[in-house]
Amino acid sequence: MKGDGSVELTGVANVGSAAVGHLVFVEEEKNLAGALDSRATAVMTAKFGRSARVTKPLIIVEQPRLAFARAAAMFSGGKRHKAGIHPAAVIHPGAKLSDGVRIEARVVVGEGADIGSGTRIGAGSVIGEHVRLGRDCEIYPNVTIYPGAKLGDRVIVHAGAVLGSDGFGYVRDSTNGRYEKFPQIGRLEIGDDVEIGANATVDRGALEVTRIARGTKIDNLVHIGHNCLIGEDVVIAAQTGISGSVVVENGVVIAGQVGIADHVRIEEGAILGAQCGVPTKKVIRGKGVVFWGTPARPIREYLKELAVLARLAKKKE
Repeated sequence: MKGDGSVELTGVANVGSAAVGHLVFVEEEKNLAGALDSRATAVMTAKFGRSARVTKPLIIVEQPRLAFARAAAMFSGGKRHKAGIHPAAVIHPGAKLSDGVRIEARVVVGEGADIGSGTRIGAGSVIGEHVRLGRDCEIYPNVTIYPGAKLGDRVIVHAGAVLGSDGFGYVRDSTNGRYEKFPQIGRLEIGDDVEIGANATVDRGALEVTRIARGTKIDNLVHIGHNCLIGEDVVIAAQTGISGSVVVENGVVIAGQVGIADHVRIEEGAILGAQCGVPTKKVIRGKGVVFWGTPARPIREYLKELAVLARLAKKKE
């Protein structure tokens, strides 16, 4: 801390919209002067702030953005929902609801469902038979969770998401060319602190399990197919499609509109750039390596190929 530590803070904001009482953050030294000139009461910044001339309090931390996010959570931490069951909800008598649960209008909770303490289920959601929701989950309106799915603690599921639906699995009859459904009777398991975006879909396993491990964050409009195993702290951006039986190891980053075919393995820490395409049974390996293009390859290799194509095109001209 540098400056007056007795000031009172009432919330957080960005530099452009900050008012008196707000905390803002700066990650780059070139932006510090603007933050100090803003109306904000205090600035959270990195170690370069130690040498700055103080016109308002500076909170000096190793990771300003992360610390700012935690501060923002503290300001909103007291806003908890009011427990209770809306009279328009339909709760099976065989369901178990723990203390502090909030069930909103037109929610349906099936037989044998188990809802953990402090969890909120938004209007119009359907919680299937024998679904287990952990503590302090936030299920937004119109979410559908199919029977037997298991969600851990503090899971956030945004509006319109569908969890535990049948995978896209069929068997073709070679005698007549018709398709018949392969059994989709497996499970879906979602770990603690996972967040799933609006209108995302996650299929249950065909005969085994689809699993999303602790701390993974999934954006809007993502599809994850049956039998996929998604590791811890994975980030998957919008409009990505992941086919069945894919393994995504811990710490992988998948950008928007990536397409991953079946039986692919993405090893720990790899980064797939926007609109990558990964063919069937491919292994993507390289912690911290950025992959690009279709088929996906390291970005240096991809850029070299583009440069060669550009030179060839120039020669033709």
